[in-house]
Amino acid sequence: MLERISQPQDVRALNQEELTELASEIRDVLVDSVSRTGGHLGPNLGVVELTLGLHRVFDSPRDTLVFDTGHQSYVHKLLTGRQDFSNLRSRGGLAGYPQRSESEHDVVENSHASTSLSWATGIARGYALRGEDDRTAVAVIGDGALTGGMAWEALNSVSDTQDRVVIVVNDNGRSYAPTIGGLARRLDGIRTDPRYEQFLGWGKRTFKDRGPMRTFTYKTVMHGKRAVKGLITEPGMFEDLGLKYVGPVDGHDLEQVEAALTHARDYGGPVLVHVLTEKGRGYIPAEEDVADRFHAVGKIHPETGLPVKPSRFGWTKVFAEEMLAAGRERDDLVGITAAMLQPVGLQPFAEAFPERVIDVGIAEQHAVTSAAGLAFAGMHPVFAVYATFLNRAFDQVLLDAALHGAGVTFMLDRAGITGDDGPSHNGMWDMALLRHVPTLQIAAPRDAPSMRQAFREAIAVDDAPTVVRYPKGPVGDDLPAARSVGAMDILAEHGEQPQVAVLGLGPMATTAVDAAEKIAADGIDVLAASATWVHPVPEGLVELVKDCDWVVTIEDGLADAGLGQEWADAARQAGVKAQWLHRGVPREFLQHASRAQIVEASGLDASAIADATLAALRDD
Repeated sequence: MLERISQPQDVRALNQEELTELASEIRDVLVDSVSRTGGHLGPNLGVVELTLGLHRVFDSPRDTLVFDTGHQSYVHKLLTGRQDFSNLRSRGGLAGYPQRSESEHDVVENSHASTSLSWATGIARGYALRGEDDRTAVAVIGDGALTGGMAWEALNSVSDTQDRVVIVVNDNGRSYAPTIGGLARRLDGIRTDPRYEQFLGWGKRTFKDRGPMRTFTYKTVMHGKRAVKGLITEPGMFEDLGLKYVGPVDGHDLEQVEAALTHARDYGGPVLVHVLTEKGRGYIPAEEDVADRFHAVGKIHPETGLPVKPSRFGWTKVFAEEMLAAGRERDDLVGITAAMLQPVGLQPFAEAFPERVIDVGIAEQHAVTSAAGLAFAGMHPVFAVYATFLNRAFDQVLLDAALHGAGVTFMLDRAGITGDDGPSHNGMWDMALLRHVPTLQIAAPRDAPSMRQAFREAIAVDDAPTVVRYPKGPVGDDLPAARSVGAMDILAEHGEQPQVAVLGLGPMATTAVDAAEKIAADGIDVLAASATWVHPVPEGLVELVKDCDWVVTIEDGLADAGLGQEWADAARQAGVKAQWLHRGVPREFLQHASRAQIVEASGLDASAIADATLAALRDD
């Protein structure tokens, strides 16, 4: 069936029996493909019928489909002519998120959550201003992403228009973990309410439900010759905002989905369609998984769902262990997560101290400012978050945490190059941004011992924000210092009078050691060094490099605005005459590829750094 689909029009030509067969085939393809490459499996298995319905009711690309966050767009790709998933999320293959260069059916590439409603409202307003009143903008947003502040700003804005916006809430009760908060309780109440039954035609009925008698309006839509589940309108939060509400709809009943979407499309103004789906639908290991391991997977055995290669001990695990140990010693320690309890390593702490973990939903700005409030109240909050997502809360770090002297610790997971998730997920901006925040201190540990030490030192600071950044993946071998100059740890020395100092920040310390060895093989006296606390400028830096001719800095952040530049400026101001060579990530959006491929392309491998250093020495 799938071979017959090259564009959305082909989907609209199928009958119900063919659609059922196609949905089954799509699930088989997803499991087979993603098990080979890794990727977001559970979310896509849950939106098969919903995506089929979207492409049958709306005319993409004339009607615009915006997926929030985009990790559930695999089915959309299959239905729009992109069926080669053999290199998914690899260089030269399909991106794991929508990408404009792949298809005219893709619009929004930013895979940060809670943005789709703002995109859709802007697009719909643009269509209206151009007089294109037959075009609709559709935002597909999960109940998890709907917890984000931007989504509610957009709801407030769109309710004041009559633009053709259809908001599809894909409600599976989860993001990375069960969705929490007042919105989740409200949606769960709708999802489980026995009053949502099948009726035919319009009418009113009064219900008694542990409270005052209330009246609800209901309707059942005829789809062909079939009466599908009642679409009930009830005075509630969405209608209080001025939005028409349709639902709840069984997201795995294609006829119901089509009927609801058609109803919303034909209304001609802002409509919210509430669709109930099951994450991992049709794949037994995912359906039975309570830990949501199948939200995003590496390579797995498709029969069992077990990893092909078990994960090595990782940086996140180091933090998880140290946070739990510190929590047993200090009752003022509080963990904060933005809907990612397990991925950032807070699950063990939450199990031991459930009252001291706060999941704010996908709301990083709120997380930071509420952390400042917790600090004011005498607690020490630890906000564990992916480095790329802290970008969204820079203003709050600057003016709520730092300005107010708040003792908040930020644990930046997935810092630096992450690779296969594409440009919006590389944690490459944090050092360039955060080094401008007064009083803030940044640690970039190089191994597990320095990671544990950095965390303990960070949570000991109670009058300023602290940051500990660390990469995705396994922890390398320990890199003990041979000796130290102030806060600078010398990891390797070749010769007695170093002509070159190679300084590696965080996990790039290993690269510095390897590069120094290659430089030394050319007969050059050289040392390799690192520091755990990298901002402000480490004590001992000037003393370490004052007699060198060249200093090389290596960081997995921006090369031309990062900490290497900061170190060089400080050394020059102190009278150091050495010339500096800064190696880091280029200031551009890095397309999806493996971390190793991006490191090589950016000239961040040891051989490239050694070659560049030797060339600079020859040209000097």
